[in-house]
Parts: sequence; structure tokens; C-alpha cells
Amino acid sequence: MDRFAEPVIGRRFAPTRWLAMTAIDEPVTSDQLFVYGTLMRGFDHPMAQSLSRAADFIGAARCRGRLYRVKHYPGLVRSDDARDVVFGELFRLHRPDEALREFDMYEACGEDFAEPTEYVRRMLPVARDDGGSSEAWTYLYNWPVDRLPRIASGRFLEG
Repeated sequence: MDRFAEPVIGRRFAPTRWLAMTAIDEPVTSDQLFVYGTLMRGFDHPMAQSLSRAADFIGAARCRGRLYRVKHYPGLVRSDDARDVVFGELFRLHRPDEALREFDMYEACGEDFAEPTEYVRRMLPVARDDGGSSEAWTYLYNWPVDRLPRIASGRFLEG
């Protein structure tokens, strides 16, 4: 079974092929956050430290997508190609609403920022290294990637 197949939400397929979300029957919520760059454990970054205080580490995980080096940080874009995989970590947020507001501010996305923002927060299917799968929030890169170097391994530290 393809762990990254289009997830079903409500009675419709979730719009995982586009960054722009369209209406679905039921709102999607999750207390899980998938990170793939400077928010991962081991980074000496204030927001990585904030995440470690605001969440429990679930484990290593991966999602379908392509990873690009933006500057000193990466950007994840969705992909329909099953060979495109991005590796990261999955966390369970203690207070999801509060934590996501804080990370939205850090990623400069959401209602308070002029569009198009560099990142957008979206739900996507993730596969854990322990064999489980779930839906998690993540931040997708929302600007053109045609001039950015791709991290073909899907691992930010190897880029």
C-alpha cells in the first residue's frame, strides 16, 4: 500500500496536489507537526529549542515531496512522484493551537502576512519509521523553486 496516497477526508479526496487548499466536508486538525529542516532535533536554533519544549518527539518520519536549499534552510514542495521523499521528524504538540500560531509567526505565514508567503502550513500524509502513518501539519515552500538547488537525497543535512 502506498503510504503517501491521496488521503480521504470527509467524503472527498484531500487536495494534496495543490498548495492552495479548496473546501472539504470536514475541517482537518492534527496535533502532529512534521519538520524537515532547522526545527529538527540537534539544531542549535531557538525555534528548534522551542519545539522541543512544546512537543514530544514521536520519531523519524518521511513524506512525499522534493526538498530544496533556499538559503541556510530548506523548502519542501509536494510531488506526485513516489520516488520523491523528504525525511524529517514527527512531533506531537502539547498545545497545538498555541504552538502552531508561534510557528506560523516564525515561518511568516498565515492571515497576518502578505500573500504569497514564503511558506504555507498544510496537512500531509507522513510515514513513520516504525511503520505507522498519520496526517501532520508541515510548512510547504510557496515560492518558485526553479533557481534553487534541489537536495536530491531528501535529507536537509546532506544538502
